[in-house]
Amino acid sequence: MNLYRHFNFKESDRLIKAALKEDAGNGDITSNILIPMDSVSKAELLVKEDGIIAGLKIFSSVFNLTDEKTKVEFNVKDGKKVRKGEVIGCVRGNTRKLLLSERVALNLLQRMSGIATFTDFMVRKLDNGNIKLTDTRKTTPNLRIFEKLAVLTGGGINHRSGLYDMILIKDNHIEANGGIAKTLDILKRKKEQSKLKVEIEVKNNNEFSEVLSKGKKIVDRVMLDNFRIKDVIKAIELNNNVFELEVSGGIDQNNIHRYSKINGIDYISIGALTHSVNSLDISFNFIT
Repeated sequence: MNLYRHFNFKESDRLIKAALKEDAGNGDITSNILIPMDSVSKAELLVKEDGIIAGLKIFSSVFNLTDEKTKVEFNVKDGKKVRKGEVIGCVRGNTRKLLLSERVALNLLQRMSGIATFTDFMVRKLDNGNIKLTDTRKTTPNLRIFEKLAVLTGGGINHRSGLYDMILIKDNHIEANGGIAKTLDILKRKKEQSKLKVEIEVKNNNEFSEVLSKGKKIVDRVMLDNFRIKDVIKAIELNNNVFELEVSGGIDQNNIHRYSKINGIDYISIGALTHSVNSLDISFNFIT
């Protein structure tokens, strides 16, 4: 699988440059005082806990955007399981430039690897190859493209990228329009304005029955929000393969295994894949 096939490197470079500017401001005053301009150093990338590595190309980009002469080499590939104490790569270049880049590069690599590690853990806990584990929009502002790439690296899939690439009708949309029936009537009249996929959120099986009654030709996927297991099973029976089904809300590492033997769910979406994970502990150590 080519993890970077749809990745927007142009946008990535823009965000990295902004991050470097945020960190450096008018310059790295400490390095400029202490380090000769022509100094060259080599550093190694040391993993300090087990996990899944993600974001190696992003890590390289940080250094190369600072100084295209910097050499970055890795002993592993994205998605590889790494172990505590493993040296996964090295960087060689102008010392000042390495010091200017290291924090931004490491922050992104650690964050992405933490997300990939947790996603992999949740996929294994789910243990159901028929259900795709997907992320949400609960991402760090301006880091979404990196965090969603990390979810892919960990074996999950991406939900919509933003408000612009899928019609997702949530509870506030429904309340604003006076209920599901009225919302679907409006959608039916205006659906021709967009060819995007349509998903609608329901809170119970009464609402799901309304969607089954009025939405068969206009809705592609139904999100079962905060459903109990028994209600999910009932929804699957009612659905009879009419819509794609997504389960969301309240699913975590302690209960995801309860979905291991359930057939009829297409997706489980978990905001925690991106909004509350720990970064993987990785260090950047000068060796020469």
